[in-house]
Amino acid sequence: MHRVFADTFYWVALIHRKDASNKAVLEWSGRAAPVLLFTTEEVLTEVLAFCSSDQGLRIDATRIVRSIMTAGTVRVVSQSHQSFLDGLALYEARPDKGYSLTDCISMQTMRREGLTEALTNDRHFEQEGFRALFR
Repeated sequence: MHRVFADTFYWVALIHRKDASNKAVLEWSGRAAPVLLFTTEEVLTEVLAFCSSDQGLRIDATRIVRSIMTAGTVRVVSQSHQSFLDGLALYEARPDKGYSLTDCISMQTMRREGLTEALTNDRHFEQEGFRALFR
């Protein structure tokens, strides 16, 4: 089964119908072969923070995040002290980059899981050698 990392970009575009990438994300999801998505609790935290200021979006995000947590086609990697330290190490090693800590944790998770593709439009993933599927 194909394995892909789902970044904040993907989940927000999926949840937020007015997002400029909503249509592209829905099309990708509809035509993707059987795929196992990986994401992290840190990514889901970022998604919920993004959606927090709009009541309707907040309700949709809560419902979708709960379904992500129990979906058999999504592996949610739990946050831990070690994931924080691993992300912090990459964050510290790239002072010339604009990577967020969540991105660093995601990239370290991708390396640990042997993932090469990310459902994102974030060029930072490409700078680290990953393939951003929405660039």
